[in-house]
Amino acid sequence: MQLKLSKVRLAFPALFVAKKIADSEPSFSANFILDPADPQVATIRKAITDVAVEKWGADAVANIKELNAKDRLCLHNGDTKARFDGFPGNVFISARSMKRPLVLGADKAPLTQADGKPYAGCYVNAIIELYAQDNQFGKRVNASLMGVMFASDGPQFGGGAAATPEMFDAFEAAPEGPGADPWN
Repeated sequence: MQLKLSKVRLAFPALFVAKKIADSEPSFSANFILDPADPQVATIRKAITDVAVEKWGADAVANIKELNAKDRLCLHNGDTKARFDGFPGNVFISARSMKRPLVLGADKAPLTQADGKPYAGCYVNAIIELYAQDNQFGKRVNASLMGVMFASDGPQFGGGAAATPEMFDAFEAAPEGPGADPWN
């Protein structure tokens, strides 16, 4: 089941280069943070229920309760990542894919890693696909990452923002001459 997420906060993006997480194969991934009161959360929960019913029929409700208790749904409580900016008090969807997702700018032009967008902390529109898993690796409801479109700027998570030209305006010349180097 495909879902379109509108103006969600992007965290831990691996959109241009696949990254290895724990014991898994390298994959492209992202987390999408939402306020629990956002109406999209109800839509996501309904979609999770729908794919669970399609997979497990009458056992779907019991399976969802069990999977939620074990944190094996793609929709997570943000307090589980409380040490990271943006997560406390929110919910988030984790999505990944072995195939590189489409990454677009607000004008729908393709973006590359060199463009510096999207970045952790900005707002994006995203397309994910939900599916229920029931195999030798266990039961889960996962989200596959299909595409991300930069929507708007937001405070960057984790610092590391690039300097702007204006930041260089106030530079003073380095002191020269005797006594200028306090390490000598």
